[in-house]
Amino acid sequence: MSHALELDLPWLESHQPLPPAQQAWPEHAPYPGLLAAGGDLSVARLVDAYSRGIFPWFSEGEPILWWSTDPRMVLAPHDFKLHTSLRKQLKTLLREQRVHIEIDTHFTDVITACADVARQDQTGTWIGPSMQLAYSAMFEAGYAHCISAWVDGVCVGGLYGINIGSMVFGESMFSLAPNGSKIALAALVALSRRDRVALIDCQQVTSHLASLGGTPIARSAFLNTVEQACSQPAPTWVFQTSDWQYLDKRLL
Repeated sequence: MSHALELDLPWLESHQPLPPAQQAWPEHAPYPGLLAAGGDLSVARLVDAYSRGIFPWFSEGEPILWWSTDPRMVLAPHDFKLHTSLRKQLKTLLREQRVHIEIDTHFTDVITACADVARQDQTGTWIGPSMQLAYSAMFEAGYAHCISAWVDGVCVGGLYGINIGSMVFGESMFSLAPNGSKIALAALVALSRRDRVALIDCQQVTSHLASLGGTPIARSAFLNTVEQACSQPAPTWVFQTSDWQYLDKRLL
């Protein structure tokens, strides 16, 4: 990502607004989806960015880089693929009362784990100290949320993201045990179905997200959905065991 600094990008001072998402670098550019650099990570700017289909992504030590990718990977809650292995695992854990979902109780631990837990084919992290501080401020302001999955009293995985209206913008996940992050994501999907979340934004197109039901859509369609959904009622960030029925009634 360091070469992105050589591009002729709009440079934002702290008082300058982000340009429209449609002005992001096109598919044939060296860094498709790159929109601007600079600015700040204040709560007000982040809320404005997400509400307009824009997100920050940069490595610590680089200027803040703003993106709006095209296509955009999204997960419609009812498109989530509950694979047989995960269904069997959840059904067993629920029958034996060994799994527990916690929401918004360990935000610092969750974002730290997302930054620190090693992932296959990935070195380093983009969730540096400045990003952790920014999203912690978003959590305190009520825009960021986290979900952690616990089995036998031990955290096995989790995720965090941003919620504005009926849009959920997924940021990162981590696993400390097989299917750990998938259990947390499954809980998010159940919550989203229960409270009619419009879309879960996944930002980047990956085969892993596609295997779980994620679909790339045109940025124009994504922006239209975001514009409408951000003004709709937000979900209630609580989760009870009975809410698993919204994922699959056979689990209970």
